[in-house]
Order: sequence, then structure tokens, then C-alpha cells
Amino acid sequence: MPLAVLDIDVDAMPDRLPDMAGHDGAVVLLRIAGLPAGQAVLPAPVATSGPALREQLYDHADSAFWEALLRHRLNAPALIEAPTTLPSATVAICTRDRTEDLENCLNGLRRMDHQAPILVIDNAPSTDATRQLVERYPQVRYVREPKPGLNNARNTALREAVGEVVAFIDDDATPDRAWLPTLLRNFADPTILAVTGLTMALELDSDAQIAFQRTGGFVRGFKRAVLDAGNCDPFHAWRAGAGVNMAMRRSVIDQVGWFDPALDAGTRSLAGGDTDYFRRLLLNGYRIVYDPQALNWHRHRRSMAELQQQIFGYEAAAFAVWTKALLFERDMRVLPVFARWLRGQIPELLRSRRSDRNPLPFNVAATQARGAMSGPGRYLQARRIARHG
Repeated sequence: MPLAVLDIDVDAMPDRLPDMAGHDGAVVLLRIAGLPAGQAVLPAPVATSGPALREQLYDHADSAFWEALLRHRLNAPALIEAPTTLPSATVAICTRDRTEDLENCLNGLRRMDHQAPILVIDNAPSTDATRQLVERYPQVRYVREPKPGLNNARNTALREAVGEVVAFIDDDATPDRAWLPTLLRNFADPTILAVTGLTMALELDSDAQIAFQRTGGFVRGFKRAVLDAGNCDPFHAWRAGAGVNMAMRRSVIDQVGWFDPALDAGTRSLAGGDTDYFRRLLLNGYRIVYDPQALNWHRHRRSMAELQQQIFGYEAAAFAVWTKALLFERDMRVLPVFARWLRGQIPELLRSRRSDRNPLPFNVAATQARGAMSGPGRYLQARRIARHG
């Protein structure tokens, strides 16, 4: 059964929610004074009246919410000062043949409190549908990137954008009204080159979406963090955030270079372009901010086949990035990372043989192992294609 996705401000509780019949519970984003503060996972039956709902929310709220509520009640100072001015920015959407998702994203961007130029990068499209859709939005600029690969599209966005910052959002995501200015406020610190935000599930209607959310989804917590190589292992840089919700200074290419065209969707490597870039930022001594108040909503993969491919792709991409570091950057620090993965994965593979431990129709640990083992070869193939076509 599906889970409802709710967005509730405890300072402005609704008198009544719609009937939750047909739902097996709810995942609730909890706000305080309009700002994301935590979440609650509610079992069925979900209360629908104000007082009963408040009691249920408080019973199931996470620790991040209670910490934020205490700070709010004590009038504690804000964790980040609001800057007097924001840097100029372009919002970039890299897309391929997903006009329904893209339309939802564009409509969400039009509703934002802070407007900026919008750039749609159409990556190796199979039809003209995306261009035709964008023509209905006169404030949106369309650029076609013929070379397949999400990182090729990201590099085109960095070249074509105007302003100091490029804010990336996936075509299957929808921004919160305050998403863009919240990302941009973090660039008041000149040592920050990239910022990521919180991504919540847009819907939890299928078993695959619920399974992905229960593994953590794209949520990296509700506490703002300033990350560097000292507190975030560059070889696990996915902890800094994800490309679905990230912004970076355009000058980053002068310090770190371009996105690797042999990584991410549209290549044999399948994913990993954002993680690799965060890794390179951290290894070069720069900092990344994770700001959970920069919120967007993502439509997770709806089918089990898509989820299995996603899990396979994430592991393949991790090993692709580590292979790149070892073979082409001669970074021996990645060897213990390989060893730790094996130490953790082999026992997990043995445990996964017990069917009663796996609620999914496929073996997650085996899927991860197959992806990981394919990663090095996939990267070498993708690198050769990127260089020679």
C-alpha cells in the first residue's frame, strides 16, 4: 500500500487532513516557522484532525525536529546569517526525453520566491518534444547538447550559464519556493565552492519508491554541515549530497576542472558524476555546504526493475570512480576503500541468501556486488568512448 507524503508546519497546523484511507501510513516533512526541521514516519491509521495529528506527529518526530524546536523556543540565533545580497545565478536542468517530469519541474521553478534565468540542456534527445515544450516558457533558454551523457550536459550548462553560480535540479524534481535563495545564501563565504540541499520524496505510491526511501533516499539529514576532507571522506563523497539538488560557482572549473564525461547517466558508468566532482573538490582542499533548508522534492523510480537498475548503477559508479582514482590519478588512498567494501559486502552477501531477510523481489546485496564488479570495466569503456567516440 502507498504511503502519503505530507508537508506540515507545526506552527500552522491544518484543522483537518484529507482522508488517509488506502494508505499504509505517511512520511511527513516537519517545518517550524516555514523552515524544514525534521520528519516523522507515521503508521496507519494516520490521524486527520488537528489535535490528534499533532500528538501523532510529536510521538514519531525524529531527533532533528526536537533539536530545531528547542532552538526555536529558546530564540537561538540562526545557524547562518542572512546575507544582504545574493550572488547572480542560473538554474540548469539537464534532461533527456522526459517532458512530463520536465514540465512539472519548470512549473515549480516559476512558483519560486526568487527568480533567475533558467537553462534547459537537452541531452542527445531522440525527439523534438523537449524543445517544443520549452518554447511554451519564454523565460527559459533551450540548448541542445548532442553528446550523450549527463556530465556532458552539466559541462554545457557551466559554459552557457550567466552569473556567478549554477544551481542544478533534476528534471524529475520540483523545488520548494525558497529553494534557490537558500542555496545561494551559503556562497557569502568565499571558501565555499559548492552547496547541496535536502531532497524529499515527491510521492511514495509504489513498493519501489517506498523501498528506496527506507534506505535513506536522497536525505542527508536535517542539520546544516560544512564539509571538507577532514570530516567527509572524499572517497565517500556521496555523503555531501547529490546532483539532484546542488549549486556551484562557475569559477569551480578553474580550480577543479570540468565534470568527467565518462561518468553518470548516458554512459557505461551509469552514475557517479556528482560524487566524483565532490570528491575532487574535497581532495583539492575546498569545502561543500549541505543546507537542508534548500529543499526540493524528487519522484523516485516507480518500478522494481528501475530500482534494481538504480542500485546496480550506484555500485558500478562507485567502483568506476575508485578505478579512476587508482589508475588515472595514482591515488593509493583508494585501496583501503576497496578493502573496506569487501569486508562489509561479503558477510552481507551471505546473510542475503536467507530469503526471509529480503522484502524485495531481488537480492540487493547480489545486485550491488554485480554492479561493483562491473564498475572498473565500465569506466574504462566509458573513458574510451568519451575520448574517441
